Amino acid sequence: VQLQASGGGQVQAGGSLRLSCAGSGHAFRSYTIAWFRRAPGKDREFVAAIRWGEGRSVYADSVKGRFTISRERNTAYLQMNSLRPEDTAVYYCAAQSAGDMTVPNYGYWGQGTLVTVSS
Repeated sequence: VQLQASGGGQVQAGGSLRLSCAGSGHAFRSYTIAWFRRAPGKDREFVAAIRWGEGRSVYADSVKGRFTISRERNTAYLQMNSLRPEDTAVYYCAAQSAGDMTVPNYGYWGQGTLVTVSS
């Protein structure tokens, strides 16, 4: 499985961005896809994940009601609305076949895309 993240950029507080994670590999469609982020000087943190088949999604408390994770065929998306300066980070998509959705023990990772939110 290979992942390619894109869609990052610079936006003002209150704005929106949509990140994409394009996956390849025959098993991708059956994997759980997640987004994590790493802000400057901070540890990597879970943002959102979606499990194939169940249609179940989970979110970090800090993004609930503002971010929406979805997937269509071989691409997963993270729609980010009402962005805040504290959302500034490098965002990574990840994929796994099984395991805790919120723990960064994913076997496959994209290269990261930078999101900068200015106040």
